[in-house]
Amino acid sequence: MSVVLVGGNDRMAGRYKEICKSYNCKSKVFTQMPSDFENKLGTPDLMVVFTNTCSHKMVNRVNQKSAKHDIPVVRVHSASVTALKSILDRYCK
Repeated sequence: MSVVLVGGNDRMAGRYKEICKSYNCKSKVFTQMPSDFENKLGTPDLMVVFTNTCSHKMVNRVNQKSAKHDIPVVRVHSASVTALKSILDRYCK
């Protein structure tokens, strides 16, 4: 399963990837909005948006991509490890 994480804390990006790997998920983490963001998102099986630490522009791009390719999006306010683990428990196992 492939997961894209949007938002979150810069210093936690490596930890987010480790957690996804422990659930046998491939992951991409975008804590900042890079150029050509829409194309870098790809077509994952799941997108997770940490709404507290994410810009409106990033959220809008995620929503457009998910609507176009019918990708499920999980929005969570907290960017904590516990929040990510609870999402992955629900979708990856």
